[in-house]
Amino acid sequence: MVKARIADVAGRDAVKRALATVAGRDTEATAVRYLLQVLAEGAPGNSVEVRVPPFGAVQCIEGPGHTRGTPPNVVETDALTWLAIATGGTAWAHALEHGRIAASGSRADLSAHLPLDWAGADTPEPSGTMET
Repeated sequence: MVKARIADVAGRDAVKRALATVAGRDTEATAVRYLLQVLAEGAPGNSVEVRVPPFGAVQCIEGPGHTRGTPPNVVETDALTWLAIATGGTAWAHALEHGRIAASGSRADLSAHLPLDWAGADTPEPSGTMET
């Protein structure tokens, strides 16, 4: 099943609302899915699967892919951590070091792709101070 693309305006708005306050589930879901979409569009491929349960997952980054079962390169995190690392609120290395990200496989390092350029929005420099 092909998932509908989230329009940049709607996605950017959801991300801003999710970052500004405690967002409702629908807003948080849209923000997470939009940022996953931005990642997949900016780093196309199928060698890494990025999972943010329960909201979504994408395959990205060029390289050898997989066709069945669990992919060899998997990144998994919760929604709030994904929003933080994707928008530059915290650095990939900091979140990984503090156990906020589970990453397995030789290609499961997203640091070269983060923070994302989410529809031209200004992103802050990673502070590395996300609460653990």
